[in-house]
Amino acid sequence: MDIYQAVLLGIVEGLTEFLPVSSTGHLILTAHILGVDNSGFTKSFEIAIQMGAILSVILLYAKRLFTDYEMWKRILVAFLPTGALGFLLYKLIKTYLIGNDKVVVISLIAGGIFLLFADRVCERFCYIGDARSLGFKRAFLIGIFQSTAMIPGVSRSASTIIGGMLMGLHRKASAEFSFLLAVPTMIIATSYDVYKSHSTFTHSEWHLLLVGFLSAFLSALLTVKVFLRFISRHSFLPFGIYRIVIGFLYGLLFL
Repeated sequence: MDIYQAVLLGIVEGLTEFLPVSSTGHLILTAHILGVDNSGFTKSFEIAIQMGAILSVILLYAKRLFTDYEMWKRILVAFLPTGALGFLLYKLIKTYLIGNDKVVVISLIAGGIFLLFADRVCERFCYIGDARSLGFKRAFLIGIFQSTAMIPGVSRSASTIIGGMLMGLHRKASAEFSFLLAVPTMIIATSYDVYKSHSTFTHSEWHLLLVGFLSAFLSALLTVKVFLRFISRHSFLPFGIYRIVIGFLYGLLFL
């Protein structure tokens, strides 16, 4: 991987992390197109640069994150399933799932179908306008949905948004809860992976991580604002269709 590839991968991460389209799937696809080797460092890079995207949410939602204790209770409850399963299945995920093209293709298509279904359900049954009104049981169930995103191509954002809508949250409230839930989830996941892998990184690889981090931060900062404005007026239909189309194209090109 060179510095230009690191910049492009960081931009892709920032653009897709908070959209329900699978940032991991897009990173793997982009790495294929750029000719980046599927090495141990590449896998760690794809995990670590998510921290840049998360920093954009911390910046945009700083006041709420540092003052809204009721929201934090729900965030922490929703984090529990992913935290436990991620710790237990870390080696399995990194060894057999990350970088697996077949898994990504199936996940992109299936996730697109589920997103279309959840969006239709939301039109009739979503009545909660603020995640602070969620019961703890529903918050925990959203966390179970999020844990499915450990499968590459599922999308952490898509799984939590779908879970949120099925638990009664309006589209925008579900998306915002997904953003906030990403903070502890991705900080802990990234920190754990860097802790496990940092001793193998070379000096130049640390530079590549920094470049990817900054690129992801800047592109995510713009994406979050635009995405929220979009779903305030529109449904998730375009994202569901996009996932299905990309999944089929991915399969045709790389399987």
